[in-house]
Amino acid sequence: MSQSGKGFGFGLGKMKELTDAFKKAQQVQEGAKKLQEDLDKLEVEGVAGGGLVKVFLSGNQEPRRVEISPDALGEGAEVISELVTVAMQDAYSKSTATMRERMEDLTGGLNIPGLTG
Repeated sequence: MSQSGKGFGFGLGKMKELTDAFKKAQQVQEGAKKLQEDLDKLEVEGVAGGGLVKVFLSGNQEPRRVEISPDALGEGAEVISELVTVAMQDAYSKSTATMRERMEDLTGGLNIPGLTG
């Protein structure tokens, strides 16, 4: 009851499709690794109070530093806390948008579940 010549139940065309899919996945994986490195080097600035407070994150959303203008110090701790929070939200939304754009460039419009939206 040998079924020689049948392979795994799909022809060479399917095998080529599978190979191409693996190649594409590998390219995306390599691209994702480089993207992580690029995002790590990137610095995203969040601003509040017209520049009184600036927060800097990496493209991977890791906190880098906070700059508080001497002019803000007269406003009191509560106001400064609020400005830092607003600046953090600004930096976070910018870094998220940057990350999403770069991922879309990387995947070349592929519809990969979990990455789109």
